[in-house]
Amino acid sequence: MQQEYRPDEVESAAQQFWLDNNSFQVSEDPDKEKYYCLSMFPYPSGQLHMGHVRNYTIGDVISRYQRMQGKNVLQPMGWDAFGLPAENAAIKNKVAPASWTYQNIDYMRGQLQRLGLGYDWQRELATCKPDYYRWEQWLFTRLYKKGLVYKKTAAVNWCPNDQTVLANEQVIDGCCWRCDTKVERREIPQWFMKITDYADQLLADLDQLNGWPEQVRTMQANWIGRSEGVQIQFAITNSDDSLAVYTTRPDTLMGVSYVAVAAEHPLALKAAENNPELQAFINECRKMETSEAALETAEKKGVATGLTAIHPVTGEEVPVWAANFVLMGYGTGAVMSVPGHDQRDFEFAQKYGLPIKQVIEPTDNAEIDLTQGAFTEKGRLLNSQQFDGLSSQDAFDDIATFLSEQGKGERQTNYRLRDWGVSRQRYWGTPIPIINCPSCGSVPVPEADLPVTLPEDVTVDGSGSPIKSMPEFYQCKCPQCGADAERETDTFDTFFESSWYYARFTCPDNDTAMLDERADHWLPVDQYIGGIEHAVLHLLYARFFHKLMRDEGLVSGDEPFKNLLTQGMVLKDGAKMSKSKGNTVDPQALIDEYGADTARLFMMFAAPPEMSLEWSDKAVEGANRFLKRLWRAVSEHTAQGPAAKLNTDALSDALQDLRRQSYQTLTKVGDDIGRRHTFNTAIAAVMELMNAIAKLNDDSEQARAVVQESLELIVLMLAPITPHISHTLWQALGHDEAVVDARWPAVDEAAMKQDKIELMVQVNGKLRSKIAVAADADQAAVEAVAFAEENVQRFTEGKEVRKVILVPGRLLNIVVAG
Repeated sequence: MQQEYRPDEVESAAQQFWLDNNSFQVSEDPDKEKYYCLSMFPYPSGQLHMGHVRNYTIGDVISRYQRMQGKNVLQPMGWDAFGLPAENAAIKNKVAPASWTYQNIDYMRGQLQRLGLGYDWQRELATCKPDYYRWEQWLFTRLYKKGLVYKKTAAVNWCPNDQTVLANEQVIDGCCWRCDTKVERREIPQWFMKITDYADQLLADLDQLNGWPEQVRTMQANWIGRSEGVQIQFAITNSDDSLAVYTTRPDTLMGVSYVAVAAEHPLALKAAENNPELQAFINECRKMETSEAALETAEKKGVATGLTAIHPVTGEEVPVWAANFVLMGYGTGAVMSVPGHDQRDFEFAQKYGLPIKQVIEPTDNAEIDLTQGAFTEKGRLLNSQQFDGLSSQDAFDDIATFLSEQGKGERQTNYRLRDWGVSRQRYWGTPIPIINCPSCGSVPVPEADLPVTLPEDVTVDGSGSPIKSMPEFYQCKCPQCGADAERETDTFDTFFESSWYYARFTCPDNDTAMLDERADHWLPVDQYIGGIEHAVLHLLYARFFHKLMRDEGLVSGDEPFKNLLTQGMVLKDGAKMSKSKGNTVDPQALIDEYGADTARLFMMFAAPPEMSLEWSDKAVEGANRFLKRLWRAVSEHTAQGPAAKLNTDALSDALQDLRRQSYQTLTKVGDDIGRRHTFNTAIAAVMELMNAIAKLNDDSEQARAVVQESLELIVLMLAPITPHISHTLWQALGHDEAVVDARWPAVDEAAMKQDKIELMVQVNGKLRSKIAVAADADQAAVEAVAFAEENVQRFTEGKEVRKVILVPGRLLNIVVAG
């Protein structure tokens, strides 16, 4: 064994061994427990960043540890390859998005391999390949026939920079999630998937996800937003029309002083025909974005329509206003407004001089001032005619019953969740498999004609999707009537591809079906790893897709991911690494200087995985020094020749203590990696054990036998984290079997047993001594040893001992008077 640690040589040799022996290729084995570990696959942007390194190292540590438990571990990797960055890069570099993407994939694959990540590369997939996206096209046509997808003209969020539609989930603080451009509202034809048909299941099945962070489950529950309320009909004065409004607070119905409708509501559009001010307001609203977040922060504006609605209980007339905080795509496009008990309605009423009525009072009779703001809590009804004195809860039931009996309302369950708009007006994505025929309308592409292949040899100049100006792509015949027709030129939202890739990894070689029986063997994913920023985007869509595939008979389970780990960001100088801030660190440069094992060790040691990690050059150097120290320890140990056979009956107290610490460390590390995923504390425990070995001052044969055992345990414990150096050191310690195939060591319970234990002795709560007693000593024996201690005697002599408290295994506290 060479004396100097040369990571480039060590890592090259280990990686070549894994490649030659197909170490990570896996197939179904009914005799082994399966374990599917998956990290969210990357977009092939060109090179890895430190967030990737952290994410994928976490997954690899878990995978390698589970492999050492004897499980059949699947850990695949692929590429989320469609998306806008490829188009933008194509414009900038004057290359086709496809060639740019494939070049990036080749480079980044090499980077991942250089990190020593144990992937089954035979399962590699790229979502931009027709053999992948043909199956989501196939599923889309099946869902179309089942009525789960539809096309409608809708107000959408439009990014003027990227020239495409954004889902509500993709609008962050009024801006595009990808380029941060201010979002606008437009009305264009869009394809939607009926995720709302699965709202109840998506909400209820969150209870199955005990292995998910509570924060993520809460975020999804809030996004789905199930609410119980009443849909109420307001008749329109001197008209056969009526307004339907939904409210979760029917107890405030008697406080309605106006009704607000969306600018695009049919009543507003009709009233605007003779109202230029209203028409101008409608035109202004058409430029607004459609997300709820934007509505919350936008200035509340409105225009009176000139119409009045009839209150369903009192018969009073209330004005109908068009307001920018109401959208046609949400609920009925109309809301009842109660300024006394809703702050948004209050602000609007104050701005436009509308009445503010109090109909709820606090149950504790506290004074409220409706000139300062709305009272939004539930309470007791007043000024509400026959409902006076009822609690808000009782009033909910009584008013709902009253309206139902009068034919003016009914109980209803609503959701905040909206159907998923999946159309994008971009080129680099999966073509939507629909043919538009003048006679037959929208016709799904027949299965035999799939995939609809995206042309890759194109020029992208930023003026829109090139396939929209390619007759050879969009001109076709209608599959139903044979007439001239045109293909859909919109492409799928790229979240479409990432919503089912985890399942395709189980059978990527199947060219006759989307999935086969292997999917049920491997699914659900046992451990999924990725950023919490995907909580209501990718993770919600993937859960939805899984249920669609289940109902299509492709999978049998309800949920795709059993356990979820959301890793924190990698920061430098307190900020997220980004090129714009100039605070990035190139993973390749780090690996070239220190080696992949140093990068992996630092990433796992610097912080718990769910917390943000602050970059530190000194900590990287420290990780490298530790690996050099470990290498030197094994080198010096093995240079003395083979160790003697361990004789546990002939060990000194110091050697027994080292063995005990070794197996205590093993127990802790196994729990930290396997259950708690606190890799940082696992590494810290191994470092403490290394310190104990270094402090051992014994060159006897049995000392070398104990050190051999301890070093072997250290190498095995570090094998999931630093696999390359562990590969070489395991061989140096005399093992023919590769460490990648080694089992996690069993705990020697006899070594863990302590004949003596150390107890702290306190007098009146202050530490005065430490004593060693037999592990099975009773309290009398412990007290005898404690009171014989000179320092204990100093603080107890001549004083009344009032109480002696023994905390077994930890301390003895002597309470004395005075």
